[in-house]
Amino acid sequence: MDETEFWELVDTTRESAEGDPEDQADLLVERLTGMDPESVLDFARHFEARYNRAYRWDLWGAAWVLLDGASDDAFDFFRCWLIGQGREVFEGALHDPDALAELLREDFDEEIDGDGEELGYAADEAYEQLTGTVAPDLGIPSAAAEPEGAPLNLESEQELSARYPRLWDRFKE
Repeated sequence: MDETEFWELVDTTRESAEGDPEDQADLLVERLTGMDPESVLDFARHFEARYNRAYRWDLWGAAWVLLDGASDDAFDFFRCWLIGQGREVFEGALHDPDALAELLREDFDEEIDGDGEELGYAADEAYEQLTGTVAPDLGIPSAAAEPEGAPLNLESEQELSARYPRLWDRFKE
């Protein structure tokens, strides 16, 4: 599975799920179980590489504004959800996290959106269904112990509103 196929699978499942991340995860498992185990592992490698790329302070700050706070776990689930939004949103957020104010759907719902925990398990679940075994190590380096970039004071409304003016205007005021 190449990168284009990875993003096509993400996009088609998101569209079919009408943006619901839990439904999208179910659809991903369903589609992945129709593939061979190596393709499922390829999908997992693409997902994990992007998940690690998104382990950045600037994205954590954006998640904090969007979700009105984001613990370590919430930020992990946010990164899964961000991948589930597709290439344009994912790459746009990595380029400029404040651009999420324009990239996200108008009907963003913090009760549903922003948490893609189940998306992070889709490939593992599909692989286990196909093979009856746990997926092997993907050979992807682990994310760093600390997020990339300069740390932010996530508790400072002044710092967050200055750093993410468009997100702040859309989601906080």
